[in-house]
Amino acid sequence: MSEPVVTPWPHDEPPTAAALEAVLRGEGLSPEWWQNSPHDRYTTHRHTYHKVLFCLSGSITFLLPATDERFDLTPGDRLDIPPRTDHSALVGPRGVRCVESPRWE
Repeated sequence: MSEPVVTPWPHDEPPTAAALEAVLRGEGLSPEWWQNSPHDRYTTHRHTYHKVLFCLSGSITFLLPATDERFDLTPGDRLDIPPRTDHSALVGPRGVRCVESPRWE
């Protein structure tokens, strides 16, 4: 994978924390939870690993400065970000709670 990809939650009902953890564990990953207050920001940065992230509640927008792309995540959305991809993020007006895991390639 060379570009970030958003995958919407495939079910009619919103996901539970247990369901999201099960997806990540099923892929051999180790889920870690975090949350942020409304309108918090992450400045542009990158990771050495493939980032796999699910939004459980609230919303967050990831921005890619190199392409001006934006990825708006709401409950159940999954974002895969390849290693060494510059990105920043802005938390929505209700805050956000996410689970993520690195995938070492």
